[in-house]
Amino acid sequence: MASITTLKINSYFFMGLLLLIFGLFVTVIGIILQLPIVVMAVIFALIIIIYIAVSSSIVKLTTGTRYLKKDEIPWLEAKVQELTRKAEVPMPKLGIVDDPTPNAFVFGLTQSGSTLTVHRGLLEQLNDEEIEAVLGHEIGHIKNRDCMYMTFLAAIPLIAYVGMRLLFMVRYGGGKRDGRALAIILAIGLISAIVYFLTNLLIKRLSRIREYFADAYSAHITKNPHALASALTKITYGLSLAPPKDKAKNAARSFYIGDVQNAHTDMTRILSNKSRYDLDGDGVIDENELQLAMMDDANRSMWDRWGGIFRTHPPTFKRILALKDLEKDLEKGEVRSDNIYEKVEF
Repeated sequence: MASITTLKINSYFFMGLLLLIFGLFVTVIGIILQLPIVVMAVIFALIIIIYIAVSSSIVKLTTGTRYLKKDEIPWLEAKVQELTRKAEVPMPKLGIVDDPTPNAFVFGLTQSGSTLTVHRGLLEQLNDEEIEAVLGHEIGHIKNRDCMYMTFLAAIPLIAYVGMRLLFMVRYGGGKRDGRALAIILAIGLISAIVYFLTNLLIKRLSRIREYFADAYSAHITKNPHALASALTKITYGLSLAPPKDKAKNAARSFYIGDVQNAHTDMTRILSNKSRYDLDGDGVIDENELQLAMMDDANRSMWDRWGGIFRTHPPTFKRILALKDLEKDLEKGEVRSDNIYEKVEF
């Protein structure tokens, strides 16, 4: 049975594992460069501190977030205030992105310093209950301090990625290098590539788990898991229409409630079997048919299931199934504040 304690233990486990890998990475790089470990630790610590200090500004800039003025969207402001009171968390700053795709995210290093941002498309394409459910999901992230954890951990693969770029310098760089310098660059590049791959997998695993927890929290605080399931369906479909290589979205993929690349993957598979899911034969897959298609997606091939380890978010059909289980428990009166996360998968 999952619980908030399980989330904390899981977070601490992954943080410990990531820090262990990072510590080994720093040690090995120090040995290769023949620098004292203390010096290497100080250098990398400074890099992480600088990254964390500017991380919120980077997210704001790359996503195109604009802070809302007071009373600019009264309904949204009132709804967030209502939900944060229920969640007993500070009121976040509110932001908006002038993007036609339906999406939302939070960022910030503390609960009191968080920003909750919605896309214009979310407000235009979802109804009030669905928007409220999405807001509940994002407030769940604030409640569980997900942004703080994910921002800190994301610094590790970022540093490894910079080291990995040395391999491209060797391949495409001009000029001659002596054998020792070339060996050092290759060694650092290869080790960095391994660390980048491993830490990315761990962070994506943690990200998927925290999405389940945020979904469950939304269901608890709004008492309307059906609205979130419906919202996730619309979000997945809406995101599938966006360019899959949109750099603004990829820059903060794990922060969003829905991921563009995942949505493209899910919808491509579903639409390739359009005749199977178009139950009323009208040539269009409506919301109900799309939900059924996503749940039917549970019978995917073994390769597709293993491919899920590279995703920042769980497959939409899994999130919908978990929410349907929560809906049944809510109807029976079996959901309490101490068992919100019972249906969360690992």
